[in-house]
Amino acid sequence: MAKKVFNEHDIQALPQRVRANFVNSLSGFKSANLVGTQSNHGVHNLATISSAFHIGANPPLMGMIMRPHTVVRDTLENIKQTGVYTINHVHHSFVKQAHHCSARFGSDISEFDAVGLTAQPSSKIAAPYVAESFIKIGLELEQISLIELNKTEMLIGKIVEVIFHDEHLLEDGYLDIESSGSVAVSGLDSYHSTKRLARFSYAKSDIEPSVVPVSASSGTKR
Repeated sequence: MAKKVFNEHDIQALPQRVRANFVNSLSGFKSANLVGTQSNHGVHNLATISSAFHIGANPPLMGMIMRPHTVVRDTLENIKQTGVYTINHVHHSFVKQAHHCSARFGSDISEFDAVGLTAQPSSKIAAPYVAESFIKIGLELEQISLIELNKTEMLIGKIVEVIFHDEHLLEDGYLDIESSGSVAVSGLDSYHSTKRLARFSYAKSDIEPSVVPVSASSGTKR
Protein backbone atom coordinates (compact mmCIF):
# COMPACT_ATOMS: atom_id res chain seq x y z
CA MET A 1 0.00 0.00 0.00
CA ALA A 2 1.45 3.34 -1.10
CA LYS A 3 2.18 5.91 1.61
CA LYS A 4 1.54 9.63 1.30
CA VAL A 5 3.13 12.40 3.33
CA PHE A 6 1.60 15.85 3.80
CA ASN A 7 3.78 18.62 5.23
CA GLU A 8 2.50 21.93 6.54
CA HIS A 9 2.64 23.54 3.09
CA ASP A 10 0.67 20.66 1.55
CA ILE A 11 -2.06 21.00 4.16
CA GLN A 12 -2.34 24.76 3.72
CA ALA A 13 -2.49 24.33 -0.08
CA LEU A 14 -5.60 22.15 0.10
CA PRO A 15 -8.93 23.78 -0.83
CA GLN A 16 -10.70 25.11 2.27
CA ARG A 17 -13.38 22.40 2.51
CA VAL A 18 -10.93 19.61 1.71
CA ARG A 19 -8.51 20.93 4.35
CA ALA A 20 -11.30 21.10 6.92
CA ASN A 21 -12.36 17.51 6.23
CA PHE A 22 -8.77 16.27 6.33
CA VAL A 23 -7.67 17.99 9.54
CA ASN A 24 -10.94 17.18 11.32
CA SER A 25 -10.35 13.50 10.55
CA LEU A 26 -6.89 13.42 12.13
CA SER A 27 -8.00 13.36 15.77
CA GLY A 28 -9.86 10.09 15.21
CA PHE A 29 -13.22 9.08 16.61
CA LYS A 30 -14.93 11.68 18.80
CA SER A 31 -18.15 11.78 20.77
CA ALA A 32 -21.22 12.92 18.86
CA ASN A 33 -23.37 15.27 20.94
CA LEU A 34 -26.15 17.81 20.65
CA VAL A 35 -25.93 20.96 22.76
CA GLY A 36 -29.28 22.23 23.95
CA THR A 37 -29.77 25.90 24.89
CA GLN A 38 -32.56 28.44 25.25
CA SER A 39 -32.45 32.11 24.32
CA ASN A 40 -33.63 34.90 26.59
CA HIS A 41 -36.74 34.99 24.39
CA GLY A 42 -37.51 31.34 25.06
CA VAL A 43 -36.41 29.96 21.68
CA HIS A 44 -34.83 26.51 21.92
CA ASN A 45 -31.59 25.87 20.05
CA LEU A 46 -29.84 22.60 19.25
CA ALA A 47 -26.30 22.37 17.83
CA THR A 48 -24.18 19.42 16.74
CA ILE A 49 -20.73 19.24 18.35
CA SER A 50 -17.88 16.74 18.42
CA SER A 51 -15.61 18.73 20.74
CA ALA A 52 -16.90 17.78 24.21
CA PHE A 53 -14.23 16.44 26.55
CA HIS A 54 -13.56 15.53 30.18
CA ILE A 55 -11.90 18.19 32.35
CA GLY A 56 -12.07 16.71 35.85
CA ALA A 57 -14.18 14.67 38.27
CA ASN A 58 -13.88 16.75 41.45
CA PRO A 59 -15.55 19.08 40.78
CA PRO A 60 -17.23 17.36 37.79
CA LEU A 61 -16.32 19.48 34.76
CA MET A 62 -16.66 19.13 31.00
CA GLY A 63 -15.20 21.29 28.27
CA MET A 64 -16.05 21.95 24.64
CA ILE A 65 -14.63 24.08 21.86
CA MET A 66 -16.78 26.56 19.95
CA ARG A 67 -15.83 27.92 16.53
CA PRO A 68 -14.69 31.54 16.07
CA HIS A 69 -17.42 34.08 16.74
CA THR A 70 -17.10 35.64 13.27
CA VAL A 71 -20.78 35.02 12.53
CA VAL A 72 -23.84 34.67 14.77
CA ARG A 73 -23.44 31.61 17.01
CA ASP A 74 -26.80 31.08 18.68
CA THR A 75 -25.54 28.32 20.95
CA LEU A 76 -22.64 30.37 22.24
CA GLU A 77 -24.76 33.50 22.68
CA ASN A 78 -27.45 31.57 24.55
CA ILE A 79 -24.88 30.03 26.90
CA LYS A 80 -23.30 33.41 27.58
CA GLN A 81 -26.70 34.94 28.29
CA THR A 82 -28.24 32.19 30.41
CA GLY A 83 -25.16 30.46 31.85
CA VAL A 84 -26.60 26.96 31.33
CA TYR A 85 -26.76 24.29 28.61
CA THR A 86 -27.18 20.57 28.04
CA ILE A 87 -25.02 18.00 26.31
CA ASN A 88 -26.95 15.06 24.85
CA HIS A 89 -25.38 11.89 23.45
CA VAL A 90 -26.45 11.20 19.87
CA HIS A 91 -28.22 7.82 19.69
CA HIS A 92 -28.03 5.71 16.56
CA SER A 93 -31.79 6.08 16.06
CA PHE A 94 -31.57 9.83 15.28
CA VAL A 95 -28.18 10.30 13.63
CA LYS A 96 -29.65 11.96 10.52
CA GLN A 97 -31.63 14.49 12.57
CA ALA A 98 -28.59 15.21 14.74
CA HIS A 99 -26.42 15.95 11.70
CA HIS A 100 -29.14 18.21 10.28
CA CYS A 101 -28.79 20.36 13.41
CA SER A 102 -25.39 21.49 12.10
CA ALA A 103 -27.17 23.50 9.38
CA ARG A 104 -27.40 27.26 9.84
CA PHE A 105 -31.00 27.89 10.89
CA GLY A 106 -32.32 31.33 11.77
CA SER A 107 -32.16 32.52 15.37
CA ASP A 108 -35.95 32.45 15.58
CA ILE A 109 -36.16 28.79 14.51
CA SER A 110 -35.93 25.90 16.94
CA GLU A 111 -33.79 23.06 15.57
CA PHE A 112 -35.91 20.68 17.63
CA ASP A 113 -38.93 21.56 15.49
CA ALA A 114 -36.96 21.81 12.26
CA VAL A 115 -35.41 18.32 12.42
CA GLY A 116 -38.11 16.47 14.35
CA LEU A 117 -36.56 15.98 17.80
CA THR A 118 -38.29 16.55 21.13
CA ALA A 119 -37.32 19.21 23.66
CA GLN A 120 -37.42 17.85 27.21
CA PRO A 121 -37.45 20.47 29.97
CA SER A 122 -35.13 20.21 32.95
CA SER A 123 -36.23 20.85 36.52
CA LYS A 124 -32.65 21.88 37.32
CA ILE A 125 -31.63 24.36 34.60
CA ALA A 126 -33.29 26.58 31.98
CA ALA A 127 -32.03 24.60 28.98
CA PRO A 128 -33.74 21.78 27.07
CA TYR A 129 -32.62 18.16 26.85
CA VAL A 130 -33.14 15.95 23.80
CA ALA A 131 -35.85 13.53 24.89
CA GLU A 132 -34.65 10.88 22.42
CA SER A 133 -31.12 10.85 23.88
CA PHE A 134 -30.27 8.05 26.33
CA ILE A 135 -27.57 10.04 28.16
CA LYS A 136 -28.21 13.71 28.95
CA ILE A 137 -26.00 16.10 30.92
CA GLY A 138 -27.01 19.44 32.41
CA LEU A 139 -24.25 22.02 32.91
CA GLU A 140 -23.70 25.46 34.39
CA LEU A 141 -21.09 27.64 32.67
CA GLU A 142 -17.98 28.13 34.81
CA GLN A 143 -15.43 29.66 32.43
CA ILE A 144 -14.87 30.78 28.84
CA SER A 145 -11.34 31.13 27.48
CA LEU A 146 -10.42 32.61 24.10
CA ILE A 147 -7.79 30.57 22.27
CA GLU A 148 -5.73 33.27 20.59
CA LEU A 149 -4.18 30.97 17.99
CA ASN A 150 -7.42 30.58 16.02
CA LYS A 151 -10.01 32.62 17.97
CA THR A 152 -12.01 29.57 19.02
CA GLU A 153 -13.49 29.63 22.52
CA MET A 154 -13.18 26.93 25.15
CA LEU A 155 -16.17 26.59 27.46
CA ILE A 156 -15.91 24.78 30.78
CA GLY A 157 -19.13 23.72 32.46
CA LYS A 158 -19.92 22.19 35.84
CA ILE A 159 -22.08 19.08 35.65
CA VAL A 160 -25.20 19.63 37.75
CA GLU A 161 -27.46 16.85 36.45
CA VAL A 162 -27.09 13.57 34.53
CA ILE A 163 -30.03 11.57 33.16
CA PHE A 164 -29.50 7.99 31.98
CA HIS A 165 -30.99 4.51 32.08
CA ASP A 166 -30.11 2.71 35.29
CA GLU A 167 -29.02 -0.51 33.56
CA HIS A 168 -26.15 1.31 31.84
CA LEU A 169 -24.42 2.22 35.13
CA LEU A 170 -22.05 -0.42 36.53
CA GLU A 171 -21.23 -0.86 40.20
CA ASP A 172 -17.79 0.77 39.90
CA GLY A 173 -19.26 3.94 38.36
CA TYR A 174 -18.52 3.08 34.73
CA LEU A 175 -21.31 4.31 32.45
CA ASP A 176 -21.56 1.89 29.55
CA ILE A 177 -22.15 4.26 26.65
CA GLU A 178 -21.88 1.47 24.08
CA SER A 179 -24.87 -0.41 25.48
CA SER A 180 -26.77 2.90 25.60
CA GLY A 181 -26.46 3.27 21.82
CA SER A 182 -24.27 6.39 21.79
CA VAL A 183 -22.47 6.94 18.49
CA ALA A 184 -19.11 8.40 17.52
CA VAL A 185 -18.20 10.81 14.74
CA SER A 186 -15.09 11.15 12.59
CA GLY A 187 -14.28 14.14 10.46
CA LEU A 188 -17.21 16.47 9.98
CA ASP A 189 -19.93 14.14 8.76
CA SER A 190 -19.19 10.44 9.30
CA TYR A 191 -21.05 8.68 12.14
CA HIS A 192 -20.15 5.32 13.64
CA SER A 193 -21.50 2.72 16.01
CA THR A 194 -18.91 1.17 18.32
CA LYS A 195 -17.76 -2.34 19.25
CA ARG A 196 -15.85 -2.78 22.49
CA LEU A 197 -12.55 -4.64 22.21
CA ALA A 198 -11.94 -4.91 25.96
CA ARG A 199 -12.19 -3.10 29.26
CA PHE A 200 -9.08 -3.42 31.41
CA SER A 201 -8.30 -3.17 35.11
CA TYR A 202 -6.60 -0.09 36.58
CA ALA A 203 -3.08 0.09 35.15
CA LYS A 204 -0.18 -0.48 37.56
CA SER A 205 3.49 -0.59 36.63
CA ASP A 206 4.16 -3.98 38.26
CA ILE A 207 0.99 -5.84 37.25
CA GLU A 208 -0.20 -6.74 33.77
CA PRO A 209 -3.73 -5.41 33.19
CA SER A 210 -6.54 -7.95 33.27
CA VAL A 211 -9.78 -7.86 31.31
CA VAL A 212 -12.77 -6.52 33.23
CA PRO A 213 -16.06 -8.12 32.16
CA VAL A 214 -18.86 -5.80 31.08
CA SER A 215 -22.34 -7.23 31.00
CA ALA A 216 -25.92 -6.26 31.72
CA SER A 217 -25.71 -8.27 34.94
CA SER A 218 -22.97 -5.88 36.19
CA GLY A 219 -25.42 -3.01 36.41
CA THR A 220 -26.36 -1.50 39.73
CA LYS A 221 -29.90 -0.77 40.82
CA ARG A 222 -30.41 2.38 42.83
